[in-house]
Amino acid sequence: MNVDVLVVGAGPAGLSAAVELRRLGAGTVLVADREAAAGGVPRHSWHTGYGLRDLRRVMTGPAYARALVDAAVSAGASLRLGTTVSCLGGGPSAVLTSSLGIETVQARAVLLATGCRERPRAARLVPGDRPAGVMTTGELQQRVYLEGQRLTGRAVVVGAEHVSFSAAVTLAHAGARVAALVTEFGRQQSYAAFRVGAAVRWRVPVWTGCTVSRIVGHGELSGVEVMSVGSGLVRFVPCSTVVFTGDWIPDYELARGAGLEMDAGTRGPVVDTALETSAAGVFAAGNLVHAAETADIAALSGRHAARHIAAALGGGVPGTVVDMAARAARTAWAARVTVRVEAPLRWISPNAVGSVAPPPLGRFVLRSGEFRRLARLEVRQDGRLLGLSRPVRLIPGRPAHLDAAWLARVDPDGGPVRVATHP
Repeated sequence: MNVDVLVVGAGPAGLSAAVELRRLGAGTVLVADREAAAGGVPRHSWHTGYGLRDLRRVMTGPAYARALVDAAVSAGASLRLGTTVSCLGGGPSAVLTSSLGIETVQARAVLLATGCRERPRAARLVPGDRPAGVMTTGELQQRVYLEGQRLTGRAVVVGAEHVSFSAAVTLAHAGARVAALVTEFGRQQSYAAFRVGAAVRWRVPVWTGCTVSRIVGHGELSGVEVMSVGSGLVRFVPCSTVVFTGDWIPDYELARGAGLEMDAGTRGPVVDTALETSAAGVFAAGNLVHAAETADIAALSGRHAARHIAAALGGGVPGTVVDMAARAARTAWAARVTVRVEAPLRWISPNAVGSVAPPPLGRFVLRSGEFRRLARLEVRQDGRLLGLSRPVRLIPGRPAHLDAAWLARVDPDGGPVRVATHP
């Protein structure tokens, strides 16, 4: 089977890219997803707040997912659900596996939009028993909103970032009583209004400076041991549900298996500002390259990649954004320059520069491992100052942004660009 563009993943990034590719006349677009329904995580996130930046209206998760799916189908993209892209090869080509069998697809370009997931209990190395009732936010939302399950008794949420408060709301909706949100940091990482709302509406406390150190229960969960990071003191908290939230990791298996260059910080594929990977014709977008941003930011990332894919395939009307992207692509540097960060910064995306083409929304996304109230980000190459940001607030688990105005000052033949906090 031959297509012009194969999109792997039918979440916000993949579906938005498919719509943009069709709008730009990029040819046949096939979107493959292993799930039985398209739309990604928003399908089972019933809270509102979706669609503000990309669709210019506020929607619930399921409504937002339906809007993206309808737009992709109306644009003429083909959706193949219940289909796993098991292998990505040169050409580029891909092997699709479904109930219909195994099929090889040859494409002129591939966009990886496989998203991210929360690290489960096993990946976080939390010891103890293996009872039922231990899950991630994604599993919780699917159980409650897609399967209609009720959850009674007490619950503990591990984490205190945006999605942690969302998990607390879901638990309350399902009938559970949340004993606490537990975070190892000295304070919660979400908006102050979320903590106040959780405390007032559901009487949910946030236990800071604590970790869940052990899971207890045979067959059914009976509780967790919570340890104070500072003192080492441990207390037992009875509960019948524990939800591990945040601590995102990209779904990178396909990218890694294809031999793409991977970034140690994001743990996703290395991409330049056009969101092209180390393999020509293979692009990556959304939370595969910056786990985890909101759905509308992932959607805009997909659109950005689509414009550069269309440019690479020869599309674009003179004078349009796509035409400008095409000109930038034609003046790409012979070798890409790596972009690295220094502690307390954990990662940056995009993490390579191959031309002066700006990144999505004209800015780089960063994560910090520490709280910093007013930090300035310093960009240097070979000791030469390229740029200095305005003061930004660094909060673990939340994005910080770096304007891309310094791109024009990068030496294509120089060493890596380094981003650090200004002393």
